[in-house]
Amino acid sequence: MISADQASSTSSPVANPSATDTVNRDFDLGRYLQERREQVESALHSSITVVYPEKIYEAMRYSLLAGGKRLRPILCLATCELTGGTLEMAMPTACALEMIHTMSLIHDDLPAMDNDDYRRGKLTNHKVFGDDIAILAGDGLLAYAFEYVAVHTQGVAPERLLKVVARLGHAVAATGLVGGQVVDLDSEGETDITLEKLNFIHTHKTGALLEASVVSGAELSSADSETLKQLTRYARNIGLAFQIIDDVLDITATYEELGKTAGKDLQAQKATYPSLWGIDESRRQAQALVQEAKGALAEFGDKALPLMAIADYITARKS
Repeated sequence: MISADQASSTSSPVANPSATDTVNRDFDLGRYLQERREQVESALHSSITVVYPEKIYEAMRYSLLAGGKRLRPILCLATCELTGGTLEMAMPTACALEMIHTMSLIHDDLPAMDNDDYRRGKLTNHKVFGDDIAILAGDGLLAYAFEYVAVHTQGVAPERLLKVVARLGHAVAATGLVGGQVVDLDSEGETDITLEKLNFIHTHKTGALLEASVVSGAELSSADSETLKQLTRYARNIGLAFQIIDDVLDITATYEELGKTAGKDLQAQKATYPSLWGIDESRRQAQALVQEAKGALAEFGDKALPLMAIADYITARKS
């Protein structure tokens, strides 16, 4: 099976049927996501004030407040609550995760990278503000994310907060998102890319920040090492599943569903999971990873229902 921990196996996963196959039908994921999304949106809206020089703050807010699923901050909030913490103690980190994610989208859309005109149904940052300001807006969001965590987090022991800051840095640096992006760019047009390399790209480019989102929430609430281990297993599996489904949607979804240009991977001659396995097998692989992720949460019982439902949502989503 795909090993979400090592991201190097080349065989196909077969999920183990278990009690985690279906989430408690009484849990309303739609309502949960809506409530948490509104809380995150409110916090993000007040996180950046427009002052002189107005242009850069407006550019930062343009992309940060452009909508989206807010999945990363919601995962952070969910794991903090699961492990005995509060929304209040996790919200600054949740906002920082969205700032970092938004930076990655701004930079990813630039002409020197993926060169896209639309994101979340709106013109990309560089199309509105120019390449120069878009680069600086991303830089500003990345730097401010760390300041925001350090200044606004309350009720968390300093050593725990330091671990979270270090985890965020590791997830976005050459050890994570940046490293994955470099290999992704270098691999464009490569016709014989291996599954091992493809897994490396996406466990770093996409998975690292998703893992940080999950584990940081638990670190804030002083979760023990065994809990962090189980949540890491969950995060690595949903991270890889998320990217597999992204690759499928790039082929099967429309612009209206995605809010961005469809078919970009094919145009850029990027290796994707469907290009290796086909669409049906890619979906099966993603579903198997989701089952593995949910299995990691079994010992938490009903407290893990939000995380289990989010795992199912990853393979069922249309955008």
